[in-house]
Amino acid sequence: MKKPKQADVARLAGVSQATVSQVLNNTSSFSVPIETRQRIQDAVKRIGYVPNDLARSLRTRRTQTLASVIPDISNPFYPALERGIQNVADAHGFDLIVYNTDGALEKEKRCLQSLLRGRVDGVIGVFFHLGPQDLRVLSEHNLAVVVLYEAELEPNSSFDRVFVDNVKAARAGVEHLLERGHRRICMLSGPHGTLTNRVEGYLQALRAHSPALEPHIVEAQDFTEACGYTAMQEVLAGAERFSAVFAANDLMAMGALSALREAGLKVPQDVALMGFDDIPASRLLTPALSTVTQFQEGMGRQAAQLLLERLSGSVTAAGRAVEMPFEVVVRDST
Repeated sequence: MKKPKQADVARLAGVSQATVSQVLNNTSSFSVPIETRQRIQDAVKRIGYVPNDLARSLRTRRTQTLASVIPDISNPFYPALERGIQNVADAHGFDLIVYNTDGALEKEKRCLQSLLRGRVDGVIGVFFHLGPQDLRVLSEHNLAVVVLYEAELEPNSSFDRVFVDNVKAARAGVEHLLERGHRRICMLSGPHGTLTNRVEGYLQALRAHSPALEPHIVEAQDFTEACGYTAMQEVLAGAERFSAVFAANDLMAMGALSALREAGLKVPQDVALMGFDDIPASRLLTPALSTVTQFQEGMGRQAAQLLLERLSGSVTAAGRAVEMPFEVVVRDST
C-alpha cells in the first residue's frame, strides 16, 4: 500500500501543501483559521499520514525535540520536574529526551558532546560540575538553553535560568527547628561543593538566632538514602548529642530515619528530623517527614516555557532569571 504523503493530506483537506506544512510543523499556524486546521488534522487521521521527522528536520533545521539533563533519574525529586517539562513540550508538539549524568563530571561532559550533535533544539539542564562557561558552546551551536542555576550568569548570556533560592529555603527549614526550641541541630550535607547553598542557609539560621550556636555538618558521599543512613550513623557514633537533624534532601532524611530507629531513638520525641525537596514518599513515612517543597512540576513548566519562547523567536533579549517559590511543609517528624 502506498504511503500517504503531505500532498494527499492537502488534496483531501482542500488546502495548499504549504498550509499543511505550517500546521503540522507548528510554524506560523496561528495565521491559519481554526476550521482549516481542524480539517487538516481530520485529513491526517483519515488517511493515516505520519510526518517524516528526518525529512522535516533536514528542511527546517529543527528536530522538534528538547533535552532535559538531570543528575539522578532514580531520585524521586526529578520525575515531577520532568512531568512539568513534558506537559509543556507535548502541548507544543515537541518530543523530550532525558539524559542522566549521575552527577558525575565525565558523564556531564559526554552529555554535552551528545547535545552538540544536533539531535535537539533546546536544553534544560541541572549540572553539578559544568558551569556557564562550559555550556556556552551550546548557544554557539544555536541551541536554546535554560539552566537550573542559582548563580548569576554573565550579563550578556543568552541562557535563561530558573531557580529556587536554596539559601533562603534551607534557612527557613532550620528556622522552623529553632522555633520548635531546638538548639543542637546537626546537618547532613552532600559531598563537598554540591548544594553548598543549603549548607549556607543552615549556617545563616544558626548565626541569626545566636552566635553561641555551634554548627555541626556531616558530609555524605552522595544524596542517597544509603548515604543518609551512613552519615546519621556517624553522628550517632560521636560523643555530641543533637535534638534535631536537617538533611540536605529527603532521601538522606529517609536514611537518617532508619539509622535513628536502629539506635532506638524516636522521631520526633528524641530527635526531630527535617528534609528538603518534598518528594512523594516524604508524606508516606511514619512519621510523615517535615520538609521544604520547591514545587518541582511548576519549575519544570516554567523552564520549558522559557525554552519554547526562545525557540519561537518571541524572545531575543539577554538571558532571563525566574525565581520560583518554596514552602516549609510541617509534618509529624518535627
